[in-house]
Amino acid sequence: MNRGPSHNIPFSAALGAWARIGLQSFGGPAGQIAVMHRVLVDEKRWVSEHRFLLALNYCTLLPGPEAQQLATYMGWLLHGARGGLAAGLLFILPGFVAMLLLAALYVTLGHVPVVDGFFLGLKAAVLALVAAAVTRIGQRALRTSVARAVAVLAFTAIFVFALPFPFIVLAAGVFGLVWTRSGRMDFAGGAEHEAAANAPPPVIDDAQLNHVTPTWRRALRLLALWLSIWFLPIAATALWLGPDHVAVSSSLFFAKMAVVTFGGAYAVLAYVAQQAVEHYAWLTPAQMLDGLGLAETTPGPLILVVQFVGFLAGQHAPGVLSAPASALLCASLAVWVTFAPCFLWIFLGAPYVEQLRRQPTLAGALAAITAAVVGVIMNLALWFALHTLFTQSQPRLPGTALALPVLQSAHGPAIALAALALFLTFRLSWPALRMLMTVAALGAAWVVLSG
Repeated sequence: MNRGPSHNIPFSAALGAWARIGLQSFGGPAGQIAVMHRVLVDEKRWVSEHRFLLALNYCTLLPGPEAQQLATYMGWLLHGARGGLAAGLLFILPGFVAMLLLAALYVTLGHVPVVDGFFLGLKAAVLALVAAAVTRIGQRALRTSVARAVAVLAFTAIFVFALPFPFIVLAAGVFGLVWTRSGRMDFAGGAEHEAAANAPPPVIDDAQLNHVTPTWRRALRLLALWLSIWFLPIAATALWLGPDHVAVSSSLFFAKMAVVTFGGAYAVLAYVAQQAVEHYAWLTPAQMLDGLGLAETTPGPLILVVQFVGFLAGQHAPGVLSAPASALLCASLAVWVTFAPCFLWIFLGAPYVEQLRRQPTLAGALAAITAAVVGVIMNLALWFALHTLFTQSQPRLPGTALALPVLQSAHGPAIALAALALFLTFRLSWPALRMLMTVAALGAAWVVLSG
C-alpha cells in the first residue's frame, strides 16, 4: 500500500525551508545536522525527535554524505519523492554554485582574502550551532546511564581508534537488541517516553507522513530508474567526446568513490587525493589542499571537493573543448555521479526503515543506535572545532587515530569569533541566521583591516 502524506504543510513552504537549510549548511556533517534539527524539529516541528533520529541512524550506515541523505529522507517523509528530490537537491545547490564560483576565481585570481575571512567567520559561527544541537539532542537521547555509556564508547571508538561509522552503529544496535531481549528496559522503556513527552510535539502526526509499502517490484523499478540516471550522462559524454576524455575517466572514478565512502567524506578523501594527484595527475598536491580548504568553508557536504578536482582536471586537459567548458563539464559530472546514488539509497531503503520502526522488539536496538549516533555527532563536532580553532595537529599517538592540536597554533581570530558566536547563541538567544551573518561579516572585516 502506498499512501502519500495527508498533512497540510504546503510544498512551497517546504521548499523555502530546504533552501534555507541548504544556504546554512556549513560546518560539515555536525553543522548540517544541527541546522536541520533546529529547523525541522525545534522551529517548524514538522517531524518528531524520534523520527529525525531514526532517519539519521539509517543515513549513518550508508555510503556518501549522511547529512544530504538525511535531508532527502526528511523531504521524502514530508512530501514523497518530489519532497526528497527537492530537499536533496537544494541541500547541494548552494555549495555547488559557491564551489563553482570559487574554483573559477581560483584558476584566474588565486585566493581572495576577503572571501577567506568571510568563511572563517562562518566556520566559527557554525561551532555555536553545533554546540547547541549536540546539547539539545544529547539531553533528549541520553536520559539513562546505559545510553550515556553507549554514546561515550561510540565517541571513543571513532575519535581515538577511528573505527568505521557502520561498525560502531551496527555494534550498538546488536547490543541494544540483546540488552532489551534480556528483560532490561533502559533503552526502550520509560526513558524514551519521557524524552518524547519533554520534546516539543510535532505539528504533523506520524500517521500523516509519507508511507510506502516496500515490494520487490518497486525496488526493481527504482534500481532501473536510478542506475540509468546515474550512468547515462557518463555514457553520453563518452559517445560525444570519446572514452579517453578526462570527463569520462574522472566521472567513472568519482562514481566508484560514491559507493565506498562509508563514514562520510573524511574516510575516503585521502584516497581521492592520492589518486587525483599521483595516479591521474589532475592537479598538484598544493592545489588539492586548497580544494579541501574551499570545500570546508563552503555550504554543503565536504565531498564537494570532488567538484573542485573535476574542475581542475577539465581545466588542465580540455581536449576538443575550451578550457572553461571542459572544467564546467567535469565539475558537473563529478557532482552528478557522487550524489545520484544518494537518492537511490533513500528512496529504496526508507520504506524498510519505516517498517522497522513499527517492530517493538527492535525498539531497544534503535534506541542504542541513537545513543551511538550522538557519540558520532560529538566526534564530528570536536573534529570540526579542532580544525577551526587550531592550524596544526600533532602526530597521532601510537596505536590510535588520536591527533591532538598544537597549542601554539591556536588561531586567535577564530577563537574570538567562536566565543562571540557562543555568547550570542547561548546567552542572548540570537536567531541563527542573524548570528551567522554577523560573525561572518566580522571575519571578513578582520581580514581586510589586518591587511
